[in-house]
Amino acid sequence: MVDPADKERLAALETRIAELKKAQDPGKAHQEEHYSQANLAWRMVIELVAGLGIGFVIGYGLDTLFGTTPILMVIFIMLGFAAGVKTMLRSAAEIQEKASAEAGNDERD
Repeated sequence: MVDPADKERLAALETRIAELKKAQDPGKAHQEEHYSQANLAWRMVIELVAGLGIGFVIGYGLDTLFGTTPILMVIFIMLGFAAGVKTMLRSAAEIQEKASAEAGNDERD
């Protein structure tokens, strides 16, 4: 059984916590936004490097399998680069859509 006095104290504590979160340092929100932007930048770099790496591995494997000069490796590295750039652009568009949706929500408030 829960004591009604405990419920009231819990509700009061929750309101105090909410008020303190609202009065939180605005510099911290900016700092969190900075980390978020850094994470997005790293995501894009990793997508590009992953495309290059996968292209290299496929090209090298095919060159080894067929005994050709590194022509397939060069071709697949270029294809991997193109795929990485395409993925980066898709991520950037996704981020931009999310930012514009948040800006639209902020204007309505």
